[in-house]
Amino acid sequence: MCGIFAYLNFHVARERGYILEVLFGGLRRLEYRGYDSAGVSIDSSPGSWNGGATPPPLVFRQEGKIASLVKSVYEEAAASDLNLKESFSTHAGIAHTRWATHGVPSPRNSHPQASDSGNEFLVVHNGVITNYEVLKETLLRHGFKFESETDTEVIPKLAKFIFDKAYEEGDKNVTFSQVVLEVMRHLEGAYALIFKSRHYPNELVACKRGSPLLLGVKELEDEKSAAASFTELKPLTSNGHPKELFLSSDAGALVEHTKKVLVIEDGEVVHLKGGSASIFKFDRTACNSGGTLSRPASVERALSVLEMEVEQINKGKYEHYMQKEIHEQPESLTTTMRGRLLLGGTSKAKGVLLGGLKDHLKKIRRSRRIVFIGCGTSYNAALAARSLVEELSGIPVTMEIASDLVDRQGPIYREDTVVFVSQSGETADTLQALDYALENDALCVGITNTVGSAIARRTHCGVHINAGCEIGVASTKAYTSQIVVMVMLALAIGDDTISSKVRREAIIDGLFDLPSKAKEVLKLDQEMEDLAQLLIAEQSLLVFGRGYNYATALEGALKVKEVALMHSEGILAGEMKHGPLALVDETLPIVVIATRDTCFSKQQSVIQQLHARKGRLIVMCTEGDAESVCAGGSCRVIEVPQVEDCLQPVINVIPLQLLAYHLTVLRGYNVDQPRNLAKSVTTQ
Repeated sequence: MCGIFAYLNFHVARERGYILEVLFGGLRRLEYRGYDSAGVSIDSSPGSWNGGATPPPLVFRQEGKIASLVKSVYEEAAASDLNLKESFSTHAGIAHTRWATHGVPSPRNSHPQASDSGNEFLVVHNGVITNYEVLKETLLRHGFKFESETDTEVIPKLAKFIFDKAYEEGDKNVTFSQVVLEVMRHLEGAYALIFKSRHYPNELVACKRGSPLLLGVKELEDEKSAAASFTELKPLTSNGHPKELFLSSDAGALVEHTKKVLVIEDGEVVHLKGGSASIFKFDRTACNSGGTLSRPASVERALSVLEMEVEQINKGKYEHYMQKEIHEQPESLTTTMRGRLLLGGTSKAKGVLLGGLKDHLKKIRRSRRIVFIGCGTSYNAALAARSLVEELSGIPVTMEIASDLVDRQGPIYREDTVVFVSQSGETADTLQALDYALENDALCVGITNTVGSAIARRTHCGVHINAGCEIGVASTKAYTSQIVVMVMLALAIGDDTISSKVRREAIIDGLFDLPSKAKEVLKLDQEMEDLAQLLIAEQSLLVFGRGYNYATALEGALKVKEVALMHSEGILAGEMKHGPLALVDETLPIVVIATRDTCFSKQQSVIQQLHARKGRLIVMCTEGDAESVCAGGSCRVIEVPQVEDCLQPVINVIPLQLLAYHLTVLRGYNVDQPRNLAKSVTTQ
């Protein structure tokens, strides 16, 4: 996963220092997507080059976090007398923050990657090019020399090869977008790309396939009238008004500049030139005609308005994003349910209204089975809801990890309903599974936190979880909101069953109370920090759960693993005697989740067996149950509020999130940017 960002100012004078700060600011907003190296490219001074009218762009690349890049750029600027006060009426800059996939973090493997020493073509890239080795061999035969270990380097070199060939064949008017369209014809894999070239000064071209990319537009003259009338983009006409254009992997890097955005679709090429944005649709079947590159017609797209505020992407009073997002859960749960729960009245029953599903509920109820597909935290959220979906729908529910389903080509039928769960809506493995399900004519439902994401666009129907922007790499509030959405999905599917009416109404009442219960359990913050102090030097942690809370065990262990860098394992308590019991001794800390549900007595038995083997126990139980789960105070107890059994995973996971957070901080690790991980896994 990487973050890409670009800034183009048109007919508005900006100093080089200002341009750099905009690019750095964009990278800081995207740093959760990758933080092992970074780079930017800006223009040289027009009079600094003797080899032609347009001097080569400047490229700065550095290993480490954004702060390392910023420091190195200003040091290099001071050493070379680069004028940061020099003003540009029109200028195009690109930037990148990397999460290494090909080649170790280093300046030479950082982006932008260049076509040659003269930086004729520069590219920033998010994704993976799967056929780069074949392309590299071809380019080597044509005399190109490679400097990096990246898959990305083939892209600018391919652009230069195509450009040079077009000139040799007499096509002197080849446009930047034509070059990029031809580059796309040779690429396989998932990518979002932004191109900059000295042959096309003050222009940028962006394209994507499978990785997220957005265009932001800011008109600087008469903002109020622009906001009212600026709704179409075909092309974004150069009316002479000063404007700023932005390209980004994520809306979070755009919202502080503009709320007017275009979500770029797969296979689209966006050409920013002369204050306009032309959009072309890539067509793999198009080919060269008479030695010239294809010239597709531009297509029309509409801008949308971001439903996001700058405050959502700031830490506010909190030290870290993860801490902020854990404590935001009462509000995020409220937002997830807003307008969707029907309290009922004298003549109306309690119910759920999911607008994105209402036209498909009959088909879902006729399904042969429901298949939940996700990865990591999203998989765990679906697992937490599986039992309730089965109970209320009467339909068999199966769980699939997206990559495993695709690897083994597991059976998917047209009578199936397949639910794709993804916080970003761009998870590469989940998208590949979606393609597979669509090929097999299944009804595809999306559950995501990102409006306009690939899963939101490509599924037949779905539900947006409305959890708000989540920046911490370890998902917290998105997880609990995903569970709530899937509980509401179960209620909607089972809404036509009289026998489950009492159960459904009890769950709806529980949903109404859930935010206040989440606020109550957050009061355990200090208690979990104290527990973290006791566990700070431990090497391993086991978490036992059962029933609804098997998912809680998996998710709690995953949080500790992700951010605290401690080995942790979530275990189905029913499997304890089939291997895990061998690990138990007086030194290994073990969390047992034993809140009140149908599995409570079985968990009491598990606690007794672990205690008999001198297990070092930490028991999570319902308020008032401390004595019944841990007689005589023989273990540490975490008491949580009781809610409806199917909602208990939402409450139970919060103390484990807090434990993971405090463990990480106390152990001195970066809680928002854990080692080797990035937020949205858009590469396979």
